[in-house]
Amino acid sequence: MVEPSAPRHVEPELAATRSIDVARSIDVAIRRLDLTDFRCYGRARIDVDSRPVVLTGPNGAGKTNLLEAVSFLAPGRGLRRARLSEVDRLPGRDDADADAAPGPWAVSARVERGAETVQIGTGRDASTEGSERRLLRIDGQPVRGQAALAGVMNLVWLTPQMDRLFQDGAAPRRRFLDRLVFGFDPEHATRLSGYEHALRERARLLRQGLREPSWLAVLEDTMARDGVAVAATRRDVTQRLDHAAADGIGPFPAPRLAVIGAVEEWLTEMPALAAEDRLRAELAQSRRLDAETGGAAIGPHRSDLAVRHVVKDMPADRCSTGEQKALLLAILLAHARLQAALRGSAPVLLFDEVAAHLDRQRRAALYDEILALGGQAWLTGTDPSLFAELDGRAQFFTVADAMLTPSAGAM
Repeated sequence: MVEPSAPRHVEPELAATRSIDVARSIDVAIRRLDLTDFRCYGRARIDVDSRPVVLTGPNGAGKTNLLEAVSFLAPGRGLRRARLSEVDRLPGRDDADADAAPGPWAVSARVERGAETVQIGTGRDASTEGSERRLLRIDGQPVRGQAALAGVMNLVWLTPQMDRLFQDGAAPRRRFLDRLVFGFDPEHATRLSGYEHALRERARLLRQGLREPSWLAVLEDTMARDGVAVAATRRDVTQRLDHAAADGIGPFPAPRLAVIGAVEEWLTEMPALAAEDRLRAELAQSRRLDAETGGAAIGPHRSDLAVRHVVKDMPADRCSTGEQKALLLAILLAHARLQAALRGSAPVLLFDEVAAHLDRQRRAALYDEILALGGQAWLTGTDPSLFAELDGRAQFFTVADAMLTPSAGAM
């Protein structure tokens, strides 16, 4: 894993904020969530208010499935990155009758944005058996492209599977960074999708031996325009987060962040239009090599997010597991603070089994920070006592055998 090299106390020109109305102040919260044939749930509904939502119960009860359902209210493949067909509820003993057999999954939610209410519906397309196409409706109207979800609300999450974020390859770190970027610039999702589609189409043509210059030039032009915009926004948001997290948050360590990549490096040396020209030229020159290796040798799809523990002056991948978890939380909390300051609303936070890996001091600090942000958070855990500091300040539900029951609290 590479280490950050960006200067710390830089006030970047955050390109993403140009599309944000910073004067707007709104609270965003999910008020009703409905699941149909989603994982272990046949049908389920949960009504909540804007306070933190605490879900407790034994392993396998369906807590993480609820968080995954919420995560599908954002662009992407959800917090598990599952194939859409894998999310369908499996037939059970009560499904002997064909009419009762599960169909493609669906999730709908009523989202409050200040005085505005938005209805979101999404699920797997049922028109073709085994389809991996996802449908989306906003306020009852079909929407093409998931990027529209980023304009409704921002979601970020932390799951046990992310414990290896700093040890694994660069791809999970890029996805993590992109989800943070969505909160500042919803159009980032559109540009990222456009770049990745052009990247795949160019690779397909090269793999098939179709090297018609005019066809490839069109795709490479899209990759250059969208790719430089993606890299510029990642770089600017990362620099702003690096500055926001410089002092740490309570007992959580201060992380230093930088996005590392060829295109990002060019943007420190030249204007964006010149970087587009350079990427366009590099792609044209590498067609033969890319045909042999697949993909593209250069571009923002090869960038990486580098994180360093400031106090220990140590790369995150060399820190202990507990320190890495604390660094991730510090980044997410700094992101939430920054988004609340710029957009007037914090993101919705999804924290799966996060409390079990924190000492009491850090648990209390996390809960205090969530409440201070004023945004909605969904937390899961097997032991209700881990959420004792939230008694009277959150809403509690017990989850057992895919059934949800309101509970009095952690005590």
